[in-house]
Amino acid sequence: MLHILALFSFLLVSSSHAALQDFCVADFTAPQGPTGYSCRTPAEVTADDFVYSGLRQPGNTSSIFNASVNSAFVHKFPVLNGLGVSLARADVAPGGVFPLHTHPGATEIILVARGAVTAGLISSDNTVYVKTVEEGDIMVFPQGLLHFVVNNGGTEALIWVSFSSPSPGLQVLNTALFGNNLDSDLLEKITLLGDDEVQRLKGIFGGTG
Repeated sequence: MLHILALFSFLLVSSSHAALQDFCVADFTAPQGPTGYSCRTPAEVTADDFVYSGLRQPGNTSSIFNASVNSAFVHKFPVLNGLGVSLARADVAPGGVFPLHTHPGATEIILVARGAVTAGLISSDNTVYVKTVEEGDIMVFPQGLLHFVVNNGGTEALIWVSFSSPSPGLQVLNTALFGNNLDSDLLEKITLLGDDEVQRLKGIFGGTG
């Protein structure tokens, strides 16, 4: 019973600390701690800090994957600091793709606002879940799991993306493998790819070695 009371007391104290202030607009001039950025003083905060207009326009989809992401993460929208949320806009041209990637710091939810896409995720036991996500549908990608989006349709897709963190992080599998200086001989061994293919992919993603 005592340990339950102690835990309950700890939760109450933690909650009261979290509720000491309504928000914490990031102060990028101060040192960053393990729980986020320091806060600006309330006197420095204005109504403009609670509004971000950077997602109004579509992104440039003339990239290697024919897709673009415009994010409203804490480094662009400082009021998100400590709130546990963020948002992004994804534009995917016909034939475009967001290749296998993961967000180590957040669960992701997509809402297809226009068009339709094929989306999928791979669980930690390598089970694959793939679904056509149509206009008005949402799909969730649990934190840390590999997932992807492909636009197989004939029109550009618009997707609104929410995250359970102001800084969800990103690791793209292709870039992680072929966009660094990992030795080609080692890369061939761990991927079972031949040297020509490894060099081709390194050329695409900017890798060396």
